[in-house]
Amino acid sequence: MKMTFRWYGSEMDPIPLKYIRQIPGITGVVTSLMDLPAGELWPLERLQALKKEVTDAGLELEVIESVNVHEDIKLGLPSRERYIDNYKKTIENLKEIGIKVICYNFMPVFDWTRTSLNRKLPDGSNTMSYDQAIIDKITDPQKFADEIQNQTGGFEMAGWEPARMAELKKLFKAYEQVSHEKLKENLKYFLEAIIPVCEACDIKMAMHPDDPPWDIFGLPRIANSKETFDEILSLVDSPYNSITLCTGSLGSNPQNCLPELIRYFGRKERIAFAHVRNLKIEEPGKFYESSHLSSDGSFDMYEIMKALNEVGFDGYVRPDHGRMIWDEHGRAGYGLYDRALGIAYLNGIQESLQKQFAETKK
Repeated sequence: MKMTFRWYGSEMDPIPLKYIRQIPGITGVVTSLMDLPAGELWPLERLQALKKEVTDAGLELEVIESVNVHEDIKLGLPSRERYIDNYKKTIENLKEIGIKVICYNFMPVFDWTRTSLNRKLPDGSNTMSYDQAIIDKITDPQKFADEIQNQTGGFEMAGWEPARMAELKKLFKAYEQVSHEKLKENLKYFLEAIIPVCEACDIKMAMHPDDPPWDIFGLPRIANSKETFDEILSLVDSPYNSITLCTGSLGSNPQNCLPELIRYFGRKERIAFAHVRNLKIEEPGKFYESSHLSSDGSFDMYEIMKALNEVGFDGYVRPDHGRMIWDEHGRAGYGLYDRALGIAYLNGIQESLQKQFAETKK
């Protein structure tokens, strides 16, 4: 498997590529053109410049996270045709710079959601957290979104684009007519349009789970369990219709057994990308982002990595949502230090597993 690191670009990420290059075991970065609104065509010239910047730093660029899906596609509006056409052309342009995987999601309105971006932990670090009890009391999603934006330290949150956040009331009204089944129908329409292009370009679409993995604010969510992902993969039965197996997103629901999910979808060869992180579940619907160390959270990271090895996973993996430690100031969940520690920890587990498997084969 290839160890990667999410990077938001030199204009939007305080972490320089030269620092990422120095993390042991790193092979490349996962990035995007964050400044482009959802639905816009990604120009080939900009992609070529991005590729050159990354490769000049001694890193690979083979995964994009994310080419965001326009809300009109999720809503199934007639205007979706224009945005789907742009998406297909963007896939073709991504082929030209050697991209192999596109991570995306189909969550209405909000991407990943937290109720705090800077909860202080007993060790003095700051982290992101979620409390469903707080969400249940919110009557004005716009006010909630504004409060979260005020905690970002001036950084734009991925999936919380200003243009989208400015239309929350309009979007919530539009989604009143969209059920879980309708959202699945709209996803199928999207996949039927783009997967043939992906097959021609040898680029896998890797759907990210809902985060958290349940409905919020009355909005439907359809990608959050073994059963829902089975259904999504069957909408267009192609190896290019695949999964981003995010342990934190799926694992925040204790009913999702992460090693079992990895073995189930891994044996089907439908995991193209893995986000491997830990979190601490305090009670149902309440959790915070811990360090990657198993004992700091609720997941057995050894068993997660073991399952990936057992199914022969040779795709891309990255650490996820780190704490802010050592007085670092950066994008919530995406600082340098704790994610670098996460990589070192995962690399240690991976080395021990590889040696164990090698001994077993003797």
